[in-house]
Amino acid sequence: MDEEIQRIREKRIQEITGKMNQAGKGGVQNVDEMHFQQFIATHPFVVVDFWAEWCGPCRRISPIMDELSQEFAGRVTFGKCNTDDNRRLAMQFNIDAIPAMMLFSKGQLVDRIIGAYPKEAIREKIIRKFALD
Repeated sequence: MDEEIQRIREKRIQEITGKMNQAGKGGVQNVDEMHFQQFIATHPFVVVDFWAEWCGPCRRISPIMDELSQEFAGRVTFGKCNTDDNRRLAMQFNIDAIPAMMLFSKGQLVDRIIGAYPKEAIREKIIRKFALD
């Protein structure tokens, strides 16, 4: 029994590690309550887009997040978190309007962008907050 649990645990760790290693290649990763702390702690610079299916402005931001994740691949990790499925996280960060993008540096919240801003405005905020060239 213990060996079986250990095998399951090792397999799950490999799956999580594999997902996190994909971050260097760009792309936006789905983040949930169970893995959120590990996600922001594992990567030095993180942008998490809090969104919901029914939110029109969130749908406009989604392709911008995809493009920025490619542009900043290897330097900034991008995640998205559905507020309907992860209400405790939304409450933890006092999110009362979406889309809400949270910027984390070394696991600490350093800024937030509330609303559907143009790509260039989001890019500039990321560059400034994370001191990127």
